Amino acid sequence: MRELLKVFKAAGDKNRLRILKMLEHKNMCVCELSAALGITQPSVSKHMSLLKEAGLVCDEREGQWIIYRLCDEKINQYAHVILKQLNVWVNDDPCVKHDKKTAATLCRQEICKKNN
Repeated sequence: MRELLKVFKAAGDKNRLRILKMLEHKNMCVCELSAALGITQPSVSKHMSLLKEAGLVCDEREGQWIIYRLCDEKINQYAHVILKQLNVWVNDDPCVKHDKKTAATLCRQEICKKNN
């Protein structure tokens, strides 16, 4: 039951749900997610930690960035089921549609130039 609760907790937050929906379309780093959500990078990092612990996202280093993607490995018996269902849920939500368009325009190199 503990694993199921982790998955529900991770997917049960609006910002984390928005992150999952954006990651359906594009692998992203914290700076891109921060720009898309309009929240701080430390807040995004905390969200990503919960999503990763629940088995919903995976990460890998790419140069100076940690790139997040939806997890295609079966970390637990619940995460892949939620991700499969999320693929068809809330696609018509205005916020999700806006996030998808915003994510498509973001470039981590440009964001990092602005922040330095």
